[in-house]
Amino acid sequence: MAPDGSRGGLLERDPELAAAAHAVDELVAGAAADGPVRGGILVYRGEAGIGKTTLLDAIHRTARDRCTVLRARGGETLTSVPFHVTRQLLQPALDRFDEEDVRLLFGGHFDLLAPALGLAPPPPPSAAPADPQGVRDGLAKLLGRLADRLRDRPPVLLVDDAHWADAESLAWLDAFTRLRQDRRLPALVVLAHRPLPEGPQRTGVPAVLAALADRAVVTLGLHALTPGATAALARDTLGGHADEPFCRELWSVTSGNPYETVELLAKARDRMLEPVATSASLLRGLGAEARGGGLVARLEELGVGPTRLAWTIAVLGADSTPDLLALLTGTSGAQVAEHTELLRQARIVTTEADRQAQTEPTAGPGADTGTDPAATPATPTGRAAHLEFAHPLIASAVYGSMSPAARTAMHGRAAWALTEAGHGPAAVSRHLLEVHPDEDQDVVDQLRAAAVEHLAVGAPDAARRCLERALAEPPGPDSYARVLYELGCASLLTAPAATVRHLSSALDLPGLDDDLRIDATYRLAQALAHNNQLRDAARVLAAEAVRTPPGTDRRRLQAANFMYEGFQAAEEDGPGRSRRLADLTAHFTGADNSERALLTVRGFDAMMRGEPADEVVRLCDLALVDGIPARGLGWTDATWGFEIPALTGIAYAFSDRPDQAGILFTEAVRAFEISGWSGAHLAFAHTLLGLVHRRRGNLPRAQHYLEEGLRLADRVGNGLPVHWDTACLLVDTLVARGRTAEARSVADHYSFGPPWPDAIVLPDGPSILGRLLLAEGRVEEAVATLEAAAEALVGRGRHHIVWAPWPLDLARALAPTDPDRAAALAAEARTHAERIGTPTALGEALRCAALLADPPESRRLLTEAVAHLAASPSRYEEARARLDLARVTGSPEALAEATALATACGASLVTSDAVTARASSHPPE
Repeated sequence: MAPDGSRGGLLERDPELAAAAHAVDELVAGAAADGPVRGGILVYRGEAGIGKTTLLDAIHRTARDRCTVLRARGGETLTSVPFHVTRQLLQPALDRFDEEDVRLLFGGHFDLLAPALGLAPPPPPSAAPADPQGVRDGLAKLLGRLADRLRDRPPVLLVDDAHWADAESLAWLDAFTRLRQDRRLPALVVLAHRPLPEGPQRTGVPAVLAALADRAVVTLGLHALTPGATAALARDTLGGHADEPFCRELWSVTSGNPYETVELLAKARDRMLEPVATSASLLRGLGAEARGGGLVARLEELGVGPTRLAWTIAVLGADSTPDLLALLTGTSGAQVAEHTELLRQARIVTTEADRQAQTEPTAGPGADTGTDPAATPATPTGRAAHLEFAHPLIASAVYGSMSPAARTAMHGRAAWALTEAGHGPAAVSRHLLEVHPDEDQDVVDQLRAAAVEHLAVGAPDAARRCLERALAEPPGPDSYARVLYELGCASLLTAPAATVRHLSSALDLPGLDDDLRIDATYRLAQALAHNNQLRDAARVLAAEAVRTPPGTDRRRLQAANFMYEGFQAAEEDGPGRSRRLADLTAHFTGADNSERALLTVRGFDAMMRGEPADEVVRLCDLALVDGIPARGLGWTDATWGFEIPALTGIAYAFSDRPDQAGILFTEAVRAFEISGWSGAHLAFAHTLLGLVHRRRGNLPRAQHYLEEGLRLADRVGNGLPVHWDTACLLVDTLVARGRTAEARSVADHYSFGPPWPDAIVLPDGPSILGRLLLAEGRVEEAVATLEAAAEALVGRGRHHIVWAPWPLDLARALAPTDPDRAAALAAEARTHAERIGTPTALGEALRCAALLADPPESRRLLTEAVAHLAASPSRYEEARARLDLARVTGSPEALAEATALATACGASLVTSDAVTARASSHPPE
C-alpha cells in the first residue's frame, strides 16, 4: 500500500515486484529479438486484504508502456457465469481489430468461439452443443494468435481474485498454458488469489489453480506488513509525530493487513485523531467499522438510498450500470449519481475513472499521464462503465448483510430488469438460480433456454445447474419429463452416472413424445456404455425396440442394441446374436440410414467372425453412399453417433482395404476439427489413422498418429476406451518396430493388461499383450495370456486372425515344447485365413505354418506366403515373411531385399521368429 493510502507505491513487496519486473523484461526481450517466446505464469497468493490488487496495479504500471495489459477479476457472485473472466480479458483486446482481422484471429472457428466471448449470438437451439474441449482449445489458440499479432507489445494478462474465477475461464487458461512443454508462453499470465485448501484431494477451481501454480515460473505468498512498515505507513499518513505506542496498537489491531491498515488510518485521519499513545485505545473501535457489521453500520448511516444502491450493486455485480441501477432501485439517474458519490466518499464503491486512476503512473516532473489504449483496460464495446466495490471484503460484507428474503427478491428483480434490457437467458440465469422455487413456468422456460445457450458455448456444467434448478421449480406435469431428458443430455459425457439417472426417470414418466422417447433411450444407452455398463445399454435398447413399431425408429434401436452387444468383451450367446443380425440384414439394400447403420454393424461383426472379406466389403459398401457416409450418418451427427462410420472404416482396414479406411478416417479428423471436437473424438480419429498406417506397414507414421491420439486423450481423462485402443495399437506398432522396451513402457503407463475393460479393445488386447510378452521372452506368461484370449474369442465365433492373432503367436510360443499342438493351431489358423481370403491373412497363416514344416515344405510355404503378402497392403508382414524365407534359403540377396523392405517400414528386424530346427538347418544356396 502507498504510505498515504493512495496506492501510489508499495511497502515490503520488493521480491514480488522484482519477480514481476523480471518476467515482463523477459517477455519483452523475447518479443523484441523475434526469438523464442519468454512468457510464463506468475502466481501471487495471500489472504483477503493482503494487497493482491494493489500489487497487480503496480505490475500494470510496470508493463503498460511496453506491453498490452489485459485485466480481469473473478467475483464471488459470478462464479456460475461461464467465460466471465475470459470475456473481460479478450473482449477489449479484440475490440482494437476490424471485423476481418478478428475473423482471421479466430482461425476459421468464429461461429464456434465468438458466442463464448459474447461477440456473436449463440447458435439456434437446433444446433448441436459445442464440444467443451474444442471451445477451450479454440480459445487457447485464439490467444496464441492474438499474442503473435501483438508481438511488438506482448500481452500481459492480470487475473485478480482468481479463486472466484469461473471454471470455464480457468480451464481455458489451463489449456493455453499447456500449449508448450517448455512452459514458455507468448504471453505473461499473472494470477492473484487467496490460499488454496490444504490436502491433495482438490477438485474444481482449486485443482486448476494448483495445476497452474505447478507450471508457474514463480509462486509467491504475500505476507502481512511488519510493525516497522506499519509505523512508516502511519507516519506518512498522519504525520511524522505518530508515536511508537500508537503504531504498535495500529499493528495489533490490523495484524499488519495492508487493506485494514490503510482503511483504519484513513478513518483516523477523517476523525482528526492524534497519532499518540492517548489515542491508541480508540483504534480498535475504529477498526471494527471497517469490517463486517461495522462496515454495514457505516453503510446504513449513509441513508436508505445509498444502502439500497450498494445492495443492488452486490446483486448485479458486473452489470451494475447506471441505467440498470436506476431501474432496480426505482430512482432517477441523478439520484443514482448522488448516492454513488456518497458511497465513493465512504470508500465503499469505485467508478471506472477511479479504477483507471489506480493504474496510472504517479505524476511527477515530465511524467506522461496519457492513456494508451493498447496498455490500459478498456470497457468492451457497447457496454456502459459499471460500479464496483472498493474491495472484495466490502462486496462480501454488503451481500451478506441483506436478509435472505431481500436478497432473493432482488435477484428476481435483477432477472426481470436484465430481460427487459434485452439480455439473453444465459445472462439472466445466474439470478434465477438464486430465487426461491415457486412453480413459475416462465422461470422454468427461461432456465431451459439458458441451458441451451450454455451448451451452445461449450459450458455443460452451467447448463446442468440451470436444468437442475428448473426441476426444483418444478416444471408442470406436461414438461417435467422433457426437462429431465434435457438434463440427461446436458450431462451425457461429463457425468454419465447422472445422465443414466435422469434419462431413466424421464422414460418412466409421461410427457415424452415418440421421437423424444427413442432419442432418450438411445442417449441412455450411450451413457450406460460410457459408464462401462454395456450389458445394461444393450438391454435398455432391446426392451424399447420391442415396444416400438416396425420401421426406422425400431431399426435405430436395433442397430445400437447389436452394436453394444458386440462391443461387450464377453456375452452369453455371441453366435446367436450374429445369426439374428445376419437374418435381419439379409435383404437390406441400404435404402435409408437405419438400414445403413445395421449393415455397418453387420459388416463389422462379419469381419470379427472371420467371414469372407469380400462379403464384409460388400456390406460396408452398401452402408456408404458413393464411398462416404450418408447425410445424417457422418462423424459429427448427433442422431447416430460417430461409431457407425468408425465401424465401417475398421472393417475395411482389417479386410485389406486400408485406402478406403484412410479416406473415412481422414474425413473424421477434418470433421472433428471443423466442429471443434478436440477431445476424445479427435483422439480416436488419430488412433484410427494410426491403425491404417499400421496395416499398411508404415510403422513410424502409425506411431506418430497413435502417440498424438494418446496425447489428446490424456487431456480428457484417464482410463477411457480410447486409451485402451490406442495403447493396444501403439504396443503392437512398437513391438513390430523392435522397440520392446518402449512398448513395455507404454503398456505399464496405461495399465494395458488385466483386468481388461468390459468392452472389446481394438485390436484384441490379450492377443497383443501376449505378443509383447513373447517379445520380452516371457514365454510362460505369454502362453497363459494367449490361451485366455482363445477362450474368450472362440466361444463367440470370432476367428479373424489379423484382428486377434493369438493362434499365430501361440503356435510360435508352443513350437519348441509342444509341436503337435502348435501344428494344430497353425492348421486351424490357416483354415480361418482361407475363409477370410485376404492376402494378409493367408500370408500370415502360411508363415506360421512354415515354422512347423520340414525344410522343403517350409520353403514352399514361405514362398507362397511372400507371394500373398506382396499382393497385400501389409508391407511389414511381407518384410517378415521375406526375412524368414531368406534365412531358410540362405540367400544373401533375399536377405538384403527383406532387410531393405523392413527398414522402409521403420522396423528393425534384428531377430526373426524362431524357425524350427528342421527349417533352419536347410543348407544355404
